[in-house]
Amino acid sequence: MAAAQCEFQLPLAADDLLRGDSSRHYVVQEVLSVRELPPAVAAFRAAFRERGALAVLQHFDTIYSLLRHFRALGTAAKEDALELMMQVVTRHSNELSTILNDSGLSHTDRDAHLNALKMNCYLLSGLLEAFEMEAFKSGLVEVDPAGKNKKSRTKASGFSWEDEREPLLRLLTQLLQLDLRQLWSGLVVEEELVSLLTGCCYRILENSNIGLQRYRATREAATHLLATALTHYDHMFSATLKITQMLQHFEHVAPVFAQAVTLWAKEYGLKSIVGELLREIGQKCPQELARDTSGIKGYAVFITELAEQIPALVLSNISVLLRHLDGENYMMRNAILSAMAEVLLQVLNGDQLEEAARGTRDNFLKTLQAHICDVNGFVRSRVLQLFTRIVQGKVLPLTQFLSVVSLAVGRLKDKSVVVVKNAIQLLAAFLSNNPYSCKLSCSDLAEPLKKEVQKLQEMKDRCREAAPTITPEEEWEAMLPEVTAAARQILQPLQEDEDEEVLEVEETAEGTSEQITGMLRKLNYKNAVRLTQKALCRFQGQEPFSSSKEENEEATILGILKRLYTGFCPGENSGDSPCANGSLTIEEAVLEEQPQEQPQMELVKQEMLVQYLQDAYNFSVKITEALSLISKLMYENSVSVVQEAIEFFVTVSKFGVPQALLGVRRMLPLVWSKEPGIKEAVLNAYRQLYLSPSGDSERARAQNLVCSLSLIMVDASLGTIQCLEEIISEFVQKDEIKPAVIQLLWERFTEKTQCSPLERRAAVMLLGMMARGKPEIIGSNLDVLVTVGLADRVYEDYRLAEEVCNAISKLASNSKPAEGKNSVPFRLPQEQALFVCLSDAVSNGFAQPSSHWIPFMEAAVTLIYQLAEGPEKICAHILQVCSQKALENLQEADGQKEESGASPSRVSDGASSLPTFLLLHLVALVGQVALRQVAHLEVSVSAELRRRRILREEEKTKKHKERSDSSTIKKRPRSTGNDTTMEEELGLIGASADDTEAELIRSICETELLDEKHLFSAFVPLVLKICNNPGLYSDPALRAAAALTLGKICMISSEFCDSHLRLLFTMMEKSPLPVVRSNLIIAAGDLAIRFPNQVEPWTMHLYARLRDPCQSVRQTAGVVMTHLILKDMVKVKGQVSEMAVLLIDPEEAIVGVAQNFFNELSNKDNAIYNLLPDIISRLSDPDCGIDEESFHTIMRHLFPYITKDKQTESLVEKLCQRFRTARNERQYRDLSHCLSLLPISERGLHKLQDNFDCFADKLQDPAVYSCFQAVLVRCRRAASKPETKALAEELEQKLSACHNQGLDSAEVCQEGDKTPMPEPAKQKPTLAGSRRQPLSTANRDDDDDDFVTPRPQALRNNKRAQKSHRHKKTVITFSSDEENSSENG
Repeated sequence: MAAAQCEFQLPLAADDLLRGDSSRHYVVQEVLSVRELPPAVAAFRAAFRERGALAVLQHFDTIYSLLRHFRALGTAAKEDALELMMQVVTRHSNELSTILNDSGLSHTDRDAHLNALKMNCYLLSGLLEAFEMEAFKSGLVEVDPAGKNKKSRTKASGFSWEDEREPLLRLLTQLLQLDLRQLWSGLVVEEELVSLLTGCCYRILENSNIGLQRYRATREAATHLLATALTHYDHMFSATLKITQMLQHFEHVAPVFAQAVTLWAKEYGLKSIVGELLREIGQKCPQELARDTSGIKGYAVFITELAEQIPALVLSNISVLLRHLDGENYMMRNAILSAMAEVLLQVLNGDQLEEAARGTRDNFLKTLQAHICDVNGFVRSRVLQLFTRIVQGKVLPLTQFLSVVSLAVGRLKDKSVVVVKNAIQLLAAFLSNNPYSCKLSCSDLAEPLKKEVQKLQEMKDRCREAAPTITPEEEWEAMLPEVTAAARQILQPLQEDEDEEVLEVEETAEGTSEQITGMLRKLNYKNAVRLTQKALCRFQGQEPFSSSKEENEEATILGILKRLYTGFCPGENSGDSPCANGSLTIEEAVLEEQPQEQPQMELVKQEMLVQYLQDAYNFSVKITEALSLISKLMYENSVSVVQEAIEFFVTVSKFGVPQALLGVRRMLPLVWSKEPGIKEAVLNAYRQLYLSPSGDSERARAQNLVCSLSLIMVDASLGTIQCLEEIISEFVQKDEIKPAVIQLLWERFTEKTQCSPLERRAAVMLLGMMARGKPEIIGSNLDVLVTVGLADRVYEDYRLAEEVCNAISKLASNSKPAEGKNSVPFRLPQEQALFVCLSDAVSNGFAQPSSHWIPFMEAAVTLIYQLAEGPEKICAHILQVCSQKALENLQEADGQKEESGASPSRVSDGASSLPTFLLLHLVALVGQVALRQVAHLEVSVSAELRRRRILREEEKTKKHKERSDSSTIKKRPRSTGNDTTMEEELGLIGASADDTEAELIRSICETELLDEKHLFSAFVPLVLKICNNPGLYSDPALRAAAALTLGKICMISSEFCDSHLRLLFTMMEKSPLPVVRSNLIIAAGDLAIRFPNQVEPWTMHLYARLRDPCQSVRQTAGVVMTHLILKDMVKVKGQVSEMAVLLIDPEEAIVGVAQNFFNELSNKDNAIYNLLPDIISRLSDPDCGIDEESFHTIMRHLFPYITKDKQTESLVEKLCQRFRTARNERQYRDLSHCLSLLPISERGLHKLQDNFDCFADKLQDPAVYSCFQAVLVRCRRAASKPETKALAEELEQKLSACHNQGLDSAEVCQEGDKTPMPEPAKQKPTLAGSRRQPLSTANRDDDDDDFVTPRPQALRNNKRAQKSHRHKKTVITFSSDEENSSENG
């Protein structure tokens, strides 16, 4: 059937063109085969050249057949068909631009062109669909990671569908831009044709790669085609539905359509489509979106990006989206809140907003603030990010600064890491963009605020004095016209007031009078008249509501109101009378009526200044509050939070907040972090704070840098200085510290630059820190250090000399790693000027009283042992000289004894006396030399012996190899075997040699150092005498030094240590001096590592110091025990509960030590899980001294470490079994509380059910019952399976039944006046002893022994057994208990 004679109807499906049931519609006559297609296409091309675009009327079937066989055709045939159809449509488009303007077009020609148009569009869109589908399936459109295959394919064929899409879309756009309605006689263009062409756009946009930058032209072409359809062909409704559907099913189209809608609204004026799309999204049911989240992300991205590009249009339609703020899906909430933020940033900003716009802005800000506390962490995090942008954009009004800051500070405690991170970022943005001051110190702001407030009050007082006084009668006369008008309006008949309030009359006339007077003051005249009417009826004849009958109602009411207002009513003469208040009101009114007067203007300015200072002070207070919270976050597990906290303190430091320095110091230990990101953050922080100083010249910048670094070392602890040393050495190694800084430090040290002693010491410390990175800084100036710091003026400043020694010691610590493994260690000869100066300084200062001599001496002795050849000779000489000086002083004292008498500064044993400081110096010197000598033998001498042995072995190996090489020709097989044997023998010899060297060192320490021939033996009796006689030697410093020296001498020999441990632990236990106890705890910790077998029986006394009454001793004990336990040097079973008790210590530092201990312990496999039963058993014992609340606090710290399901299930079972052996109600409650802390799973519920009998009789206790209820409630909430919920409900019913049954039984016992019910778990003592036996062996588990509460003195054997084994048991006694022990023996 000829297409020119019938109408071509666009089919819904391709097969519809094969089925024709009417002579009016075009039907395909024949579908050509693949073999017939090439000549048919050629015929179509020839006909097109001859007849133009109308040739399609006769050759439609050709291209239709090609579409039917598209997959079977070759690439060339497909490309030819596409090229031909684009030529046809292009020519037809050009022809139509002329034909449509021809008014004389015949009906037949119009129908022909209409059919040709529809046919061409159908075929071209079919080709587009086919090519798009083929490209999608073959992966041609997908991004190739290498990018090579696609290029090769494109180059080989010369055709790329990606390049053809844009011209095709532009061709269709050109076609749609014609006035096609002329082909329909001026009527509406068929919707099917518009849908066909726009469908091409939608199909291309469905491609997941369309958002890539290289397809930008294709996206723009599709956007313009759709814009043409929207503008000329009423495509709005269809486009809205289609875009909404695509947003739901294709996430990648959201930004594409956001750009498209923006273009349509700006360039084509299609602003209404924004409202239509947002309305369509807003009408989606929030509950349905919560169930089906597939389309949520697309909607959310679309709304967010649309608000970024056209916020004004989004603002006018945002109301349709607000219902989703109450929905369950967080992505929609985030999108709408983001849209609000964009509107605030781009539209509702500035000070020139109208009242309505200002109200909208405030509502948006209020909504954003409300969602800072959203239930979803992602929403909270997003809102904090939005507020950060708002603050950075300076859009947030000053009136809302403090409220948002307060909310941000509150989020620092959020459980979500992302929320905390963004809260820190928001606070940093507030600091960087605060409108108050560049310095935010509370103390600096408080003083000017106080002055300005006082000045404001004085100005107000002056204004009140200058204001004219107006009497209440004059005020009433001024009010009378308005009051009269209000009364007449109320008293008019049939007058109804729609806004009439319901007024209640007070119980008394006086109360009603006060109520009416208050209304008059507030100018609420109508309500005052109404209330007076009711009062006249209620209080007839009572004052002030009595009236004469001659007056009319209006006059009566006005008279009463006048009496009330002017104060003639009885009982209104107090200071709060209406007259007084009325006068104040008029005074304020008078002041307001004179705005042009100078005093009033000054008052307004002063009020504004006070408000500004008050806001600045409040802001500073909030930032200070945030500092303490953020400083704690620097040791969180999240790397990002730690990095943000560090960056925050860098920002705070720039604003002069005093507490910022504490945070800057607190971040120092993070330089040792194993996380590279955290360490780099600390380095960057100090790089920003100290390596970029201000100054016009390099000298000025160096001066500022040195001053800043010196300031941070003031009162710094040893740990802080070590951390700072690590940072500075890093900077030196990277050459980030300029030579001018080092030069300035040397000038300060040598006093070429005027500075204080503290600054000199800081300069030496900084030089030592830099020497760790570059030892030549010290090595090249060693003579300067010795001459200036250790020569004649050493006695003026021992602290400077100490720092000089520490700086020089960096030569020893840096020389070894830089050299080879077997190289000679760096040592200086004994005759070196350094050691001569050190010997003289120590010896000459020995006889001078100085509190700084001992630290200097310790540093000097340490340096001698680090750098000197034969350091023991130098130190022996020092000891001999100092001893000789002490003896000489003692002899002089004996000669003057009779003349001077006793002196409190001298110690005496009845025969002779010596100045206390001399004895103190001598004891401290002995202890330091002893400790350094042991370290020298164990480290330096041992390493040197090993080095020499390795050199000898290498020399032997070399000689043997030379001999074996010379005999290789004769005995090659045997020599090979001998080489292997020799290597093995050398390995064995090396291992045994190591043991031999260690044994040699050990024998020297055990037999020689404390032998009578050695120098130390002369001082040991003196140390022991001081330690054993605290009454005779009462000086605290001397006793502390003697105790520390005893600990150091014990490090030498295990035999000496074992024989004096009782004395050491006696002093640790009973010394009244905290410093002695702390020193001995540290010494005992070192001894436990060196001689573990000897110290092991005394471990319980180490644990006992964890409950020392002194805070510093507890902290020291906690640190020492942490190291010993984590290094497996002491047994943790038994007394580890004492470490747990530190978690509730009143001192925050001690709590931090305990938390750090359990954090580190949790890294060991199952360590806390294995120890938890013993901790629960001991702490739940009432004899332990831990109350219930403290027990709960400890358990809340420990149970989060139980994370494995198997551990949880096992603990559930063990805790249930523990109910059987519990002795009292306190233990029942503690065990149930522990169960409530476990994250019980379905298998855990089964464990509860299996062991229900263990705790069923304890459920009558309300606390126990509530804990089990909490467990089941949490299980039901977390349960995803119906079986789990059913099991939880079944258990809950059993719990409730047992609880109620227990209560009923208790009531029955009380009603019967019987003996109260015994505790269910309590049993009668057995004949074997007082120890309680378990109910049944069947209920015991192998691991249940961990849960048995230890008895104070539980004896498992009878008295006879005790006597027989008494001599075998090691009995540990204290020195003070010797008399009791001998008596018992």
